[in-house]
Amino acid sequence: MIKQLSFTKYERKILPNFREMISKAESTEDVKKFFVYTAIELFEDIFEGKMDFEYEDIALMPDSDPHYKVSKRLLSLEDFASAWNDSDLPVIIKHLAESAMHRYKHLQKYPEKTEAKIKGRIGRSAAAKSLKLP
Repeated sequence: MIKQLSFTKYERKILPNFREMISKAESTEDVKKFFVYTAIELFEDIFEGKMDFEYEDIALMPDSDPHYKVSKRLLSLEDFASAWNDSDLPVIIKHLAESAMHRYKHLQKYPEKTEAKIKGRIGRSAAAKSLKLP
């Protein structure tokens, strides 16, 4: 019988912050970025600084199935590959990607809301400067 590791305690640790970031994402690029940051945070927690992770090591892939891609570099590292193949880590990443894709699709469907938020901020900043508000 093969022993399978579970990283759900790490998933529970990162989920609240991930959900908050995703809900505040204002563009599809924000969603991609927050997915990557969260996945890297998860990897760093799991591997406790034993390996370095780079932004390019994982990506949200909206047009593919699954909706993420792990770099060949990571999959070639023995410790990472072992954890990836013998744990629930792929399932956790899949869940993160699915959550990110819900927000991604919403933002893609309603781009005018994002544009209005951005324009609104620019307008408030300009107004604040003209009134010499902090």
